[in-house]
Amino acid sequence: MIKRPEEIALMAESGKLLAGVFAHLDGLSLIGMSTMQVNDLVDRFIVDPLEARPASKGQYGYAYALNSSRNSVVCHGVPSEAEILQDGDIVNLDITLEKNGYIADSSKTYLVGTVAAPARRLVQVTYEAMWKGIKAVRPGARLGDVGHAIERHARKHGYSVVQEYCGHGIGREMHEPPQVLHWGRPRTGLVLREGMTFTIEPMLNQGRNAVRTEDDGWTVVTCDGQLSAQFEHTVAVTRQGVRVLTLRPGEKAPD
Repeated sequence: MIKRPEEIALMAESGKLLAGVFAHLDGLSLIGMSTMQVNDLVDRFIVDPLEARPASKGQYGYAYALNSSRNSVVCHGVPSEAEILQDGDIVNLDITLEKNGYIADSSKTYLVGTVAAPARRLVQVTYEAMWKGIKAVRPGARLGDVGHAIERHARKHGYSVVQEYCGHGIGREMHEPPQVLHWGRPRTGLVLREGMTFTIEPMLNQGRNAVRTEDDGWTVVTCDGQLSAQFEHTVAVTRQGVRVLTLRPGEKAPD
């Protein structure tokens, strides 16, 4: 689980390129685009100008460069020509990128057009919850501290945390130890050490945290049909605390 400084430098390079993918998406109007169009755009952008590889493509038999999880889809949404992004939607785009043998993983929930206040609030609180978890990372802290910080913020605002899916170690492989739960008790779990790299990627639901997988074997949705949002960053434990390897241009932790 411990990465050498030169390995973290390579992961940071992958993370910087991936942040550039999101910066490119930020400049687009997603209204009227199919989720497959977004996928194809991201695929080309990673392969051509960035000369990198969409790491999810071919992983576990998955055929696409991203997951597109819209409205009540919690995670693992499959791009489709038939799924058109509409004014008022929220959609999480989860993208992985490999460069020089090292993988970065990040996701962002986009507001499509004019989005109703309850959905905007869910997205904002989910983003804040991710950062609460990130800020709990430092040598000597425990994974339970990270999960507790996320869960406490979610519950404070009336949301539930999905428990079936979690963050994960990452490096040469997409999924490495440890598992990073987004709920838990403080001062429990694995002790964090300098050189660990993993994702923090909470999924918050408006309603209950119960989820189910659709017949395609990939798409996970809320059981009650209410909205779900997610954000994700890849981080490294440093001597000083934490380094966000996928930090996007101009992005700062919320107060």
